[in-house]
Amino acid sequence: MAGELYVVATPIGNLGDMVPRAVDVLHAVDLIAAEDTRHSGRLLKHLGVDTPLTPYHDHGDDKQLQRIVSALESGQKVALISDAGTPLISDPGYKLVREVRLLDIRVIPIPGPCAVIAALSASGMPSDRFSFEGFPPHKATARIKKFERLVKETRTLIFYESPHRILDTLADMAAVFGSEREVVMARELTKTYETFLSGSLMGVHQQVTDDLNQQKGEIVLILRGADEAELSPDDDEQDRILKLLLDELPLKQAASLAAKVTGGQKNALYQRALALKE
Repeated sequence: MAGELYVVATPIGNLGDMVPRAVDVLHAVDLIAAEDTRHSGRLLKHLGVDTPLTPYHDHGDDKQLQRIVSALESGQKVALISDAGTPLISDPGYKLVREVRLLDIRVIPIPGPCAVIAALSASGMPSDRFSFEGFPPHKATARIKKFERLVKETRTLIFYESPHRILDTLADMAAVFGSEREVVMARELTKTYETFLSGSLMGVHQQVTDDLNQQKGEIVLILRGADEAELSPDDDEQDRILKLLLDELPLKQAASLAAKVTGGQKNALYQRALALKE
């Protein structure tokens, strides 16, 4: 009889957020698959858990995955944990869970901390519809292209970002989505220096520029979606005209002429032209 795979959420900062059921599972299973065994070893020591650990990462070799699958097929119970939060949410686990489910082995979620949900719940942003986009691309060109694909998305957009790229990412967001688009930056959630900054993209960019402490730690960005009332079926036509004008004219002049031709707002077209120019 096959075993069971438990997908176990662990604290994102405050160790008091570890749910009792998760602790019970970590004690009871035969094996714990961890993103970083040294990092997880400290948590398990704190919890008094001495269950054997094995490394697992989606980008690791197939031997890691097969070792866990073999354990499950032999009837063992295995817990999957990541360094912090819920496995698979921008953390390892997808390849393992998919393989295990294809083998018709039971997968059991043990819910708990998740930075995406924690940030959204306290952000004051619309939470009925949202899209988690993970980490933006590291390189500016790819990052801007990703943002351009999302510029008309009406759902709340949620991103993770590293501290050494946060200023560049906020600046690129302002260029693509417009400097006045509302954003909330949640930093170091559940930890001693937890902070929430909110305002326009350029306003938050300025706050982060002025306060070096805001350029440290783990960051979640919650961006308000596009206003449906401002979207129109003419947007694609405006982009087509802007691209043609940008081939022949300076950016400001192209945006001004596009506004006259399409009847669109000059400021909005200027921001869109900036994004297209990139």
